Amino acid sequence: MLVEQFLCQTDNISILLHNEIDKTTIAIDAPDGATIASKLNEMRWNLDFILITHHHNDHTEGISVLKEKTGTQIIGPKAEEDRIQGLDYAVNDTDVFHIGRCKIKAITTPGHTAGAISYYMPEEKLVFSGDTLFSLGCGRLFEGTPAAMLSSLQKLSKLPDNTKIYCGHEYTERNGQFALTIDKNNHTLQRRMHNVVTLRRQSRITLPSTIALERATNPFLRYTDISIRKNLNMVDASDEIVFAELRKRKDNF
Repeated sequence: MLVEQFLCQTDNISILLHNEIDKTTIAIDAPDGATIASKLNEMRWNLDFILITHHHNDHTEGISVLKEKTGTQIIGPKAEEDRIQGLDYAVNDTDVFHIGRCKIKAITTPGHTAGAISYYMPEEKLVFSGDTLFSLGCGRLFEGTPAAMLSSLQKLSKLPDNTKIYCGHEYTERNGQFALTIDKNNHTLQRRMHNVVTLRRQSRITLPSTIALERATNPFLRYTDISIRKNLNMVDASDEIVFAELRKRKDNF
């Protein structure tokens, strides 16, 4: 499976997947129809499906353009089907479906929005987490609670260590700057941030990450870590309370 990433609308990451055997092409979300159509033309790929992670406009506004230009079909979360125009198929948690040779499992991951979906491709070892799990961060809680987002992140963190993570925005450097304020003695995080800064200075995308790397460096997956809890003065607090405090601090960072 070929994965093509490119930025649009400042920090949205557009993702195209192409199977060289059966020639199927999948887009993850549709932030900018014209930019995606141009990339498809450049790659000489025909778009077959778009997988929508959640209803926010910066992930869906390209749907109509891409449908008109390519005839693509749209798959998205059942819980948000009334909020996504042009949806052809709706999926629920644990639904498994195939596009060409590619097996895809839907994982409900609410928190950023009430019905967000992540898409896991077990045979490809890929997960597309939208605005739920970011590289070194997680999404703001626009429609969900800390408990809901924590549960969603726990689901994703249980995927195999070598699963590659692709998310919806290039926020890694800013997320890492925050992470260092509460996990400053994490040497793995320090090394990672050195690499992130180098990539961004070259205008390169910092994704994909992996589940293993996020577990080791992402504060929103490290809420049980004693050093982080000590920095927060929350050694004995519940996981949910610690997570909520981390999210609050990031919102104000």
